[in-house]
Amino acid sequence: MQHHSLRRDFDGNARLLRISAIALVIGALSTIAARVLLTLIRFFTDLFFYQRFSIEDLSPANNTLGLWVIAIPAIGGLIIGLIARFGTEQVRGHGIPEAIEAILFKNSAMSPKVAVLKPLASGIAIGSGGPFGAEGPIIMTGGAIGSLVAQHFPMTGAERKSLLVAGAVAGMTAVFGTPVAAVLMAVELLLFELRPRSLLPVAIACATAGFLRPLALGLSGPLFPLQTAAVTPSALGACLVAGLLCGALAWLMSFALYRMEDWFKALPVHWMWWPALGGLAVGIGGWIQPRALGVGYDVIGDLLHNHIALAAVGALLLVKLVIWVIALASGTSGGVLAPLLMLGAGLGVVLGPLLPGAEPGLWPLVCMAATLGGMMRAPIMAAIFAFELTGDANALLPLLATSAVAYGFTVLTMGRSILTEKIARRGYHIYREYGIDPLERNAVDDVMTHTPQWVDAAHTVESVLASHFGAGQSHRAFPVLKDGELVGMLDREALSGRAPGMKVGELYGLNYPVVALVHETCRTVATRLAVHKLERLPVVAGEGSRELVGIVSRSDLIKAALSLHADEHERRVLRPSPLAELFDDTGTPRREG
Repeated sequence: MQHHSLRRDFDGNARLLRISAIALVIGALSTIAARVLLTLIRFFTDLFFYQRFSIEDLSPANNTLGLWVIAIPAIGGLIIGLIARFGTEQVRGHGIPEAIEAILFKNSAMSPKVAVLKPLASGIAIGSGGPFGAEGPIIMTGGAIGSLVAQHFPMTGAERKSLLVAGAVAGMTAVFGTPVAAVLMAVELLLFELRPRSLLPVAIACATAGFLRPLALGLSGPLFPLQTAAVTPSALGACLVAGLLCGALAWLMSFALYRMEDWFKALPVHWMWWPALGGLAVGIGGWIQPRALGVGYDVIGDLLHNHIALAAVGALLLVKLVIWVIALASGTSGGVLAPLLMLGAGLGVVLGPLLPGAEPGLWPLVCMAATLGGMMRAPIMAAIFAFELTGDANALLPLLATSAVAYGFTVLTMGRSILTEKIARRGYHIYREYGIDPLERNAVDDVMTHTPQWVDAAHTVESVLASHFGAGQSHRAFPVLKDGELVGMLDREALSGRAPGMKVGELYGLNYPVVALVHETCRTVATRLAVHKLERLPVVAGEGSRELVGIVSRSDLIKAALSLHADEHERRVLRPSPLAELFDDTGTPRREG
């Protein structure tokens, strides 16, 4: 009997349409949330640095406060500490680790407090000069919106996760205008799977946010328009060098951040006061380099277009790095993407005159993306993110190459990324690699026993105990057939205390037994075994059928992992060559003699 026609490439059902429709609404709500967050940042920037109630888009760098500027970030940090202490601690941090933690360890459930207090806290933190971006807070806020909407509908945890992530990355799309990169961020950082049930809602939410962005935020087109010349083949070597240096910068930033966080934890004061202490450092840095304050999108634009002198770039970025590390380690509220973009672009400005194969103006963009990709372990997202920010198609190839090298550097040198390190310090370990589960790749028909032993329902308890559960017992349970149809499974415990002359068929009613289907995946059956606390299941020909065609047990499911072991660990030479004699089976060079 052929069952291949019943197997599908993807697991899809009608609920996917309902979840996608909800995702569309969440995308719109996240866009509105992005508008609120950016408005709050402008409002608090005007209030703190210019002492007026306004939402005009002003830079904190143009303030005339003099030495008083040192106090402004400290005041903002104090307010953040109070909000975190008496509101919710989830306003602390840069948003993405908190979203990952909610997805993996909190059943994708977030509270209304986060949706309200996170944008408020981030608006105060950034508006008072915090050297952060708006993307982390909007990811957390959008995720909270997605989670809260999902909590009002009967859903599985997996479906709720899809909507949480849809809200998070839709918010990122609204802020930056990068819908494709936002989807890739979901895939590389947040979903921990690649299935229609998650990819489709996320893509729809991001597309919705992208279409609504001009209406809600008044923004359209690339945030940092740029056009560079085509690169030459010699740029490949330059990409390798730049990628290594960007990876090293990512390592340095992550190392410095968590060393500084350890220093804050050693302070003999409550964590509520830490953001105020971090704010003092931000204030001092802002007094020295005013352009280091705030989000700094204008600075990123100037770096990409080489509008800042090389000597000034070094001082600005050193201050930005120091105050960013101190402020973020203090537990205040703000994102990491914008600072990473600025610092990476600054490295590119320094390297530009030294690297061959392309005009110097290319390298700030390339290093900006590579630093982001290396730090977050998301190289494809970083490359497409930089492309969508600028619209520079000529840069795509060096963006990909440099981001890949930086990613490889940090994978080999850093046990965890800047995102997962924070989660690990809370006692959770995340393994970010994922692939096709061998249990998903194999069907029951591939691993089951096709000629199972069975028990006739007409036999007595006494005879079955002797024939199937005696000294020669080969299995713990056997299927029971009545007139050739399956009625259930029988084990020794079911026969305990029964009358010897009782027929085993009398143990079963008319209820349909728990079964496996030949075309189902081993993953589906493994879950069913776990849910019902069983060790083996009868396999029937189809839905509603009682025709027994096999038996599948937990030990059978292990067979599916054999192909994975062969792929991952067995090293073989498929086409013999003289080189094969120089290495042993483990790939180690043979020694002469």
